[in-house]
Amino acid sequence: MTFPRPVRILLYPLSILYGGIVRLRMRLYEQGWLKRKRLKGTVISVGNLTVGGTGKTPMVIWLAEKFLAEGKRVAILSRGYRGTNGTSDEVELMKSRLQCRVAFGVGKNRFTEGQRLAAQQPIDIFLLDDGFQHLQLARDLDILLMDASASLHGELLLPVGRLREPLSAMSRANLVVFTRTENAPGTSEAIEKLTRFPVFAAATRLLGFRRVASEIPLQSAEEIGAGPFFAFCGIGNPEAFLKDLQTWGLPLCGQAIFGDHHRYTQRDVLRLKEAGKKAGAKAFVTTEKDAQNLSGLKFEEAPLYISVIDMVIRPEADFREILDRLIAAKMGAAA
Repeated sequence: MTFPRPVRILLYPLSILYGGIVRLRMRLYEQGWLKRKRLKGTVISVGNLTVGGTGKTPMVIWLAEKFLAEGKRVAILSRGYRGTNGTSDEVELMKSRLQCRVAFGVGKNRFTEGQRLAAQQPIDIFLLDDGFQHLQLARDLDILLMDASASLHGELLLPVGRLREPLSAMSRANLVVFTRTENAPGTSEAIEKLTRFPVFAAATRLLGFRRVASEIPLQSAEEIGAGPFFAFCGIGNPEAFLKDLQTWGLPLCGQAIFGDHHRYTQRDVLRLKEAGKKAGAKAFVTTEKDAQNLSGLKFEEAPLYISVIDMVIRPEADFREILDRLIAAKMGAAA
């Protein structure tokens, strides 16, 4: 959210105060005044420096699939932000993709959740979702995601800007991945100039569209019809979703954007249906994350399609090789 200039000026002292608290907290952990707790198993954190979406969930799913293919026993630790009853939209999305192959620990105290899972079954890899600022839990590897489509030049700390930490916090990362590079021409070339730590490019890939309340397999953009479509979402980076739809060739006649993690009500659905009808929409389209927040609400008048995506990392072979090498080095150092 961008505040008007007068509001930004009024809030600026709070950003200075917030930055001081963040730096002090980091220093206390670095000097050992605050102790980190360690789980029995390799802990890999996936996080970012900003509020809003940078592709953390697709990255966690990508990592889980990689380690599962290698025969590793994987657990995902998540706070379950804005969720209820021990889950959230993002957790449910990961569960729908990974099914029962992965153990899930959801809660503010991710060390306690990790201990609970480890007591139930052996765990080789703990994936710490949105964990870059969760300093209480020791990790073996930090993967930092940066949204290539949203420049951080001149960006300020919360509450004025979008930064959770100063840009200097990048130095804690072992691997940096610039996401959504398909929406930022020239990013790959810029990445090649960064030599301080391994840096990679990632892009969003469309797997297909799933029609709600239908047994039809995933369909391509061509197979779901010519539209036009009415798009809606309640995610951290709605602009990226709308750009993706444009890239995939879906003609839009309207859109509605809700707050991140928005839980839809029947009133929301009625308003969306009315807006879609006025715009001449033949169908609706939304994200997998939003599908988890629809709570069984239906769109009877026009079909609703869910875009199913994953992440492509380039060059993938190099990323896998460096990831494995860093994990092996960390495990060797801890032995």
